[in-house]
Amino acid sequence: MTNNYVYEFGDSLYLNITNRCPNNCEFCIRNIKDGVSGSELWLLKEPTYQELVDDLSMYDLKKYKEVVFCGFGEPLCNLSMISQIGPYLKSKGCHVRINTNGLGNLINNRDDVAKLIAPYVDSVSISLNASNKETYQEICRSKYGEAAFDAMLKFTKDCVDAGIDTTMSVVDFIGEDEIKACGELAKQAGAHYKVRETIREDTEY
Repeated sequence: MTNNYVYEFGDSLYLNITNRCPNNCEFCIRNIKDGVSGSELWLLKEPTYQELVDDLSMYDLKKYKEVVFCGFGEPLCNLSMISQIGPYLKSKGCHVRINTNGLGNLINNRDDVAKLIAPYVDSVSISLNASNKETYQEICRSKYGEAAFDAMLKFTKDCVDAGIDTTMSVVDFIGEDEIKACGELAKQAGAHYKVRETIREDTEY
């Protein structure tokens, strides 16, 4: 284990700020690898604001398409760090994205997470992965049980309403019928829709 808080992937810079996650998705890369692109992502501890700023200072932020909160955990489990470092990234002119399971309200026991992050987050990618709460729980195995599915849908709509560019995604192994049904849910939420390939070393997660 190490403390790789910042790592490059493709033409983006990624921030690995926590290993905590309320889900245990059957397709999660954490079940098969210790990291991506040569970066080990299991952490000894979560970063402080200054540690993250110090690590970011070693990169030319202007050369990246975006800075993405996405590592070996659910970023919204560390909402306080996003709230601190988000404004810093915006002050540097970065396009900021969060990859999330959409359970930020449940995780933080509040109902306004989308509104809170909207001033410094340009886009969110939310893992949908199923068209109903029973299948979602079977695949994602959330500690919140079937309540997680409705919470994820609400968070998606909250992000859309807050003016955040919002995409819902599924992994391609769920089958054509589910892919189509999930696309309808994304449309109803006013979000973009993306079908992701099952995780490989060179696949964005």
